[in-house]
Amino acid sequence: MLEVVTPEREVVRESVAEVQLPGFSGYLGILPGHTPLLTELGIGPLIYKKGSEHGYVAVIGGFAEVLPERVTVLAEAAERSEEIDAARARADLLEAERKLTSSGSDPNTDWDALLKSVASARARLEAASHGAPGASRET
Repeated sequence: MLEVVTPEREVVRESVAEVQLPGFSGYLGILPGHTPLLTELGIGPLIYKKGSEHGYVAVIGGFAEVLPERVTVLAEAAERSEEIDAARARADLLEAERKLTSSGSDPNTDWDALLKSVASARARLEAASHGAPGASRET
């Protein structure tokens, strides 16, 4: 069972065969029977497999609890691929990259926030590029 929730809503609750999630230090692959684990999440697309279909969710930080038969993701923010407006995600990425490159000499620049906005926009754009769930695509 995969559950992805944010402070605002439940994003995913499905029985799945496999989950790949963006850990803070890299991707984790989770199969049924996985050893219990609690991990901090990074920013990126979470991919789940259900039969021959794949689902994609852009995940922005948070934590994941892995139990032998359940993966619970408590994300700061998350969006299913079909909820993401790809054109807006692309525009957000361009704007975030513009801000990053134009802030070079400003001593008051919050580099962590700028880098997070670029990574978040990239994750949303990558998830959006996979379209609605059910689009069979190998990862």
